[in-house]
Amino acid sequence: MNTSEFSASWDQENQTSSVIFILLGFSEYPHLQVPLFFVFLAIYTVTVLGNLGMIAIIRVNTKLRNTPMYFFLSHLSFVDFCYSTVVTPKLLENLILEDRTISFSGCMMQFFLACTFVVTETYMLAVMAYDRFVAVCNPLLYAVAMSPKLCSFLVSASYSWGIICSLTLTYFLLRLSFQGVNIINNFVCEHAAIVAISCSDPYISQEIIVVTATFNEISSLFIILTSYIFIFLTVMKMPSPRGRSKAFSTCASHLTAITIFHGTILFLYCVPNTKSSWLMVKVASVFYMIFIPMLNPLIYSLRNRDVKETVRKVISKSL
Repeated sequence: MNTSEFSASWDQENQTSSVIFILLGFSEYPHLQVPLFFVFLAIYTVTVLGNLGMIAIIRVNTKLRNTPMYFFLSHLSFVDFCYSTVVTPKLLENLILEDRTISFSGCMMQFFLACTFVVTETYMLAVMAYDRFVAVCNPLLYAVAMSPKLCSFLVSASYSWGIICSLTLTYFLLRLSFQGVNIINNFVCEHAAIVAISCSDPYISQEIIVVTATFNEISSLFIILTSYIFIFLTVMKMPSPRGRSKAFSTCASHLTAITIFHGTILFLYCVPNTKSSWLMVKVASVFYMIFIPMLNPLIYSLRNRDVKETVRKVISKSL
């Protein structure tokens, strides 16, 4: 490294060490701070208990543990728990404390982790759609087609791609310049809110996230839609109404989770980039970062006979 490069690197390090971000959150509604704190605390408590409980239920039941669908579901629960934990504790802190600051490194780390888990969940839902496709369309070959090796590979690929996307997006955020105290008009270090306060041209960073997000949405939805088209065609060919009902019921929980997750993300794409739209962005962010991680275990547990049966057995043994 030559002298000029070292100097530039030193200046950048000094600059970022003095940068402070303030998460505005919902501070423009001071009378709602305490009620929102208890609402989000209750949601986070249900999220933690629901997702960790789902993982525990799958682990204690050998039948569930060795079934590909529940293997994927346990990882979905882990991802939901993780990205809710990345975001919610800081939100709760900011709702009761006047000091809403977050360091530059803390903000970048929060963005990296949240992005990693959101992208991972996007592809985990796609993997689960493929699993349902194999189960409904090729039931006799299901155990062979969805081998433990393939299941592990699909899960690892989802996590790996989430990390790659997050590293790429975080790298381009780190190349932006920030000075002094900056107000982020959100409760989380979200990409659009961060680039909005940058002192440098964010064009490249904005283009990278548009390309990445578009690719992730199109590719994951293509897998999901293709899988469910074949599932629908296969189910409609079944002669028995009872068989059709049973096949559809096995996909109902997953379809519900997909609709809520992707519906919220696609809604965010449609929000115009104006000052008045920031409240809508915050509300949508709350929904997919805080509500959805709570809803997923409830959706799968309430509509799943195997999960409910395992819960009953655990409770009866404990009593």
